[in-house]
Amino acid sequence: MSLTYLEIIKRLLLALILSGVIGFEREITNKPAGFRTHILVCIGSTIIMLISIKMHEIYRYESDIDPTRLGAQVISGIGFLGAGTIIREGATVKGLTTAATLWVVSCIGLAVGAGFYIISLVASICILITLLVFIKIENYYILRKNLQYLSIMAKNQSGQLGKIGDALGSINILIKNIEMDVPNDEKIIFYFTLQVPSCIKKEDIIKELSEIPGILSVKTLY
Repeated sequence: MSLTYLEIIKRLLLALILSGVIGFEREITNKPAGFRTHILVCIGSTIIMLISIKMHEIYRYESDIDPTRLGAQVISGIGFLGAGTIIREGATVKGLTTAATLWVVSCIGLAVGAGFYIISLVASICILITLLVFIKIENYYILRKNLQYLSIMAKNQSGQLGKIGDALGSINILIKNIEMDVPNDEKIIFYFTLQVPSCIKKEDIIKELSEIPGILSVKTLY
């Protein structure tokens, strides 16, 4: 079946809708690549696939032409964009999920461009379930196991919180929440909720923090 203008418009609009929904989820969670980026990637992939199909129609009798190579280059070429969303902060790497989302959105664009509507629709639903539902399961059952709570008493001086943050980041510990209490002008108490890798012992954290100048005490809460 040859591509009509109506069919081309329909596929481009479907690509816009599917990628827009996925991109909107990334946008509202403040990820590096959001709403418009995902739409552009998906529409671009759809265009490439549409061009491949048209080229096959035009040059199908030419034995030395392989239009499918265009689609293959989309998959490998999307890497440069995904790499731009990955950020390294100390030993922590962020943005891998967004990079993977960009890659899979490009795959959806290729599927839409090829006219595989069921594949693209079901894939989009699976992606949304992964992003919206599985993250809650991950946070509740996986990350919750690695949460630790600390009380740190320190001298009330400038830069103290930054020193603590640097020390925790150096051993790959994420700060999930901070609360502060100032009992007097000389002391300040920080209450930390930390996400700690399973390979790091509680004693190592206390030792690392206790070595910071101005730290008076470090205690685990529960």
